Amino acid sequence: MLELHDSLSGTGIACVVGMLCRPIEGMRPDRFRPPHCPRPDCPAHTDLEQFRYRRFGSYRRACDPRRKIPRFRCAACKRTFSRQSFACTYYLKRPELLYPVAAGLVAGSAHRQLGRSLGCAPSTVTRLAARIGRHSLLLHALFLERIDIIDEPVVLDHFETFVYSQDDRLGIATSIGQRSWFAYGIQAAPHRRTAKRSARKRARRGPLPVIPPGSVVRSTLEALDLLVSRAPQGLTLVSDDHPAYRAAVARHPISRSILHRVYPNPPRGPGEDGERARERDRQMGPVDTFHKLWRHSQAHHRRETIAFGRRSNALLERAALMVCWKNLVKGVSERRNDRTTPAMRLRLATRPWKWRDAFARRLFPKRIRVPESWMRIYRREWITPAVGRNVIHDLRHAF
Repeated sequence: MLELHDSLSGTGIACVVGMLCRPIEGMRPDRFRPPHCPRPDCPAHTDLEQFRYRRFGSYRRACDPRRKIPRFRCAACKRTFSRQSFACTYYLKRPELLYPVAAGLVAGSAHRQLGRSLGCAPSTVTRLAARIGRHSLLLHALFLERIDIIDEPVVLDHFETFVYSQDDRLGIATSIGQRSWFAYGIQAAPHRRTAKRSARKRARRGPLPVIPPGSVVRSTLEALDLLVSRAPQGLTLVSDDHPAYRAAVARHPISRSILHRVYPNPPRGPGEDGERARERDRQMGPVDTFHKLWRHSQAHHRRETIAFGRRSNALLERAALMVCWKNLVKGVSERRNDRTTPAMRLRLATRPWKWRDAFARRLFPKRIRVPESWMRIYRREWITPAVGRNVIHDLRHAF
């Protein structure tokens, strides 16, 4: 007998996000109802009126043979799927590694260190880190859908780091709410190094990679597109005196609705005007604090380090994980023992999340409005010039 789907999205995004905290794998098999067809090429994947299904037996996972996993058949595409298709641990042989790997990545552990601690290969941690980063991108995009109006000033600055070597620099445009400290988004801006190289380095490493100019302006425009769409009454942008920010605001199609407040980086030290520096730090404090926390928690972002990130896409996936951890899991202030998260300040959550809440259910990119710049990260299309190759995420059943 065919069953008609009980639409989850019919009750609104707020209900969907609220139900994300109920882990799929912890539900009883007789109470689980598939929300849609998990295959992106099926019409019932997005059109819930066409979604009908039939029970199609069950099976046991090799990693947990004690539990039966129910299977279903979609009436629209005639293909089968299971309850595990809606879990973040789909296709994993060791699903118990997902939470500790996410916590270890945020704590700054390297892949080899995590492999030694958890008893797995470093390549297993690498693949899990990519999966966790993709899920974090979709989770952040889902929360952005719940934000109707941005009614606070937004602080914008680029997080500067290296990729593979000091010859390849990567800037990540980070936009933070000035009052809520909510991280609204990240945008990548690769550019060449500005320091001069010695003749020995030029002979050993060859010419610098060719990177199109204007990446900082382009990433700032992408960040403004994301913010302006949620600020119909006008956007207040706070930044330093980087010339790319002024150029991006001037070139934006609706620049008249953007109030750009600039706080230059004044010289610091004895004999200098300290009030200008203090005012700049007060206004740019949310993004500066996040960048300091970012460098403190990730070894490959520190100033004096040999732990450079190997690929740009892996760095951006780790950045998405840091954003979700900051918004949902970490309290605003550990020194004052304030467990209120930025998502709670915006009333997007009622309590601090745990890792089991963040990875309770699998998310699908075709069912969420994801910016195209983030889909490039999701598909792993950011190619590091020094490496020249990347494992593209285009598996048939992985979306």
